[in-house]
Amino acid sequence: MDRYNADSYPDPTAAEALENVMREEKVKCYKPCVFICSPFAGDTEKNLKKARKYLKFAVEQGTIPFAPHLLYPQVLDDSDPEQRKLGLFFGMVWLRKCEELWVFGRNISKGMQAEIDKASKHSIPIRYFTENCREVQKI
Repeated sequence: MDRYNADSYPDPTAAEALENVMREEKVKCYKPCVFICSPFAGDTEKNLKKARKYLKFAVEQGTIPFAPHLLYPQVLDDSDPEQRKLGLFFGMVWLRKCEELWVFGRNISKGMQAEIDKASKHSIPIRYFTENCREVQKI
């Protein structure tokens, strides 16, 4: 930000005002990144449909959601233990980049529990929702 006027004299007031306007605009555009945590294994068809619903819900709430179980199974074989392990690792890396973990549903799988534990360990806020996207708890 240029702190000098057209005559090259210091002009901190104008520079500060412009910085404040830019900061306010940034706040208006801000959308937090949230990690979507829901079951994948088992009835994968049904679970993927639910995950898409949760992702859409998060978008409607004004967030930038990430659901690794919608992404990595497209290129990794979940039935192969090594590829599953790799996909879970990728998800954990993304979890650390997110500001919140949103957990959906009552049934917590082993993979979901690992994500919850990781979020807790790194003080990432956790929000719990029902399968119908109603918030029931915030930690």
